[in-house]
Amino acid sequence: MADRYLQQNKGFSITYEKDGVYLTVYRLPDFFSRVSDTEVLNYIRKKKIQNYNAGLVSETVKKCEGKPVKIAEAQEEAKIDATVEAIVSEDKMMAFVILTPPEAGGLPPTLESIVQALYSKGVVFGIKEAQVRELAANPVYNQRILVAEGVMPVNGKNGEVRYLVDIKKDRKPVIMEDGTVNYKDMNLIENITKGQKLAELIPPLKGIPGRNILGQVLRAIDGKPAYIPRGKNVVLSPDGQELFADIDGQLMFVDGKISVFPTYDVPANVDNSTGNIRFIGNVYVRGNVLSGFEIEAGGNIEVDGVVEAAILRAGGDIILKRGMHGNGKGILSSGRDIISKYIESATVEARNDIKAEAIMHCNIKCGNRLELGGRKGLLVGGTVRVGREVDLKYLGSQMSTATVLEVGIDPNLRERLRFLKNEIPVMEENLLKANQAIALLNKMKNAGTLTMEKRELLAKSTRAKFVYENKLMEYRKEIAEIEAALQQGANGRIRVRGSVFPGVRVAIGNSMLYIKEEAQYCTLYSDGADIRFGPL
Repeated sequence: MADRYLQQNKGFSITYEKDGVYLTVYRLPDFFSRVSDTEVLNYIRKKKIQNYNAGLVSETVKKCEGKPVKIAEAQEEAKIDATVEAIVSEDKMMAFVILTPPEAGGLPPTLESIVQALYSKGVVFGIKEAQVRELAANPVYNQRILVAEGVMPVNGKNGEVRYLVDIKKDRKPVIMEDGTVNYKDMNLIENITKGQKLAELIPPLKGIPGRNILGQVLRAIDGKPAYIPRGKNVVLSPDGQELFADIDGQLMFVDGKISVFPTYDVPANVDNSTGNIRFIGNVYVRGNVLSGFEIEAGGNIEVDGVVEAAILRAGGDIILKRGMHGNGKGILSSGRDIISKYIESATVEARNDIKAEAIMHCNIKCGNRLELGGRKGLLVGGTVRVGREVDLKYLGSQMSTATVLEVGIDPNLRERLRFLKNEIPVMEENLLKANQAIALLNKMKNAGTLTMEKRELLAKSTRAKFVYENKLMEYRKEIAEIEAALQQGANGRIRVRGSVFPGVRVAIGNSMLYIKEEAQYCTLYSDGADIRFGPL
């Protein structure tokens, strides 16, 4: 009965009667599932039916009338043992077996037959012994059963640098109860003493190799060692695993390296008594910075008083506790953030954020975020370019003061892109000259007329060629990355917590809008083509 049900599911059945062996081929509803001659003949051979009529078999298959047709004389049904088929996955990580049931009292599958089927396919590792024994004791037929599984390799973990000090100190000013912003007590300095441990290395972990079911070893990738980013005024331990401060000073994380900078303290004004100041570390001015003077610092610049038409350049932050009257000549340039009470009539550039209460009639470049808070929260006049987001109270003025605000594209990226595109033709021309020189000198070398001086020139030209080729590759890759970043410019946002007035021109990414009517408590954003007003 079970055999007949199984055969009917295939579309045909073989029955043994007293007067002969009969074949019945059923008509299936799906034309494309019809039984083939080959399928039926293979089954007949498997059943070991003697002296069958092959022509009659083909005719019966073709008609598929569902009627029994005698294809051989009476004979006993041959016993057929269960079969075991082993299947190995393409990645050689899993093996399956498919058991076919015995027929006419044939023998069931044995443990040995299952194992032998696996061995015949080369499976020697990861065999699930308990699963195979259970399958031999209680066979499951006509299903793929997982009986062997390899071990995947485990890649190692890269080494890490564990910092024992705060390298990213929070620089948010404190908002007072009356709404004013306290720019004096922000606790920006991370004080370091000589000999203090700053960082240590966590060693990498080795990978654990794996093995597929054929017994082949699968290599794992070992973790790579980390290196402590050593900057200025710090020393490594003899084994290179720990970093210590070499002087007393302030911790700075500049250009991806950890350094300790001492602070240059100016007790009064920056004026004729001090001259221009150029210092590797931080500069702290307790008085004012008068017009015409310059301060250049590798770290932060902090000024308690007023900055006039002076020039301040810092690798770190610029913090003005009162503000700046630039008089059209003042310059603030920061490698990180600028924090000031107010800024008026100046050129200002910050790689990261700018935070103030009021900015008036300035030329601003801000790489990340411009935040104008406190009581005023005002931006009026000038041209302002911000990389990501602007958050303020008042944009422009009721007098319709011309104000240009561009958001969503890092101005530093634009300048870098312009520089790279100008450098590409120069590099290509230099590479062409180097190749021409190499070709000429190689001809002389082949002719045997190359002098010692020319040999040195050939070596120099060859080195120059590799330098120019590498530079061109780096520049083109960087251009592609910058252009991809500039495509994201439409993500810029302008949050107005008060009013935006007529006279303001807003650009977000490649979209532009002239403000013609006052709007309040809104967010300006680009939908890809136009600038829209949304809720705050």
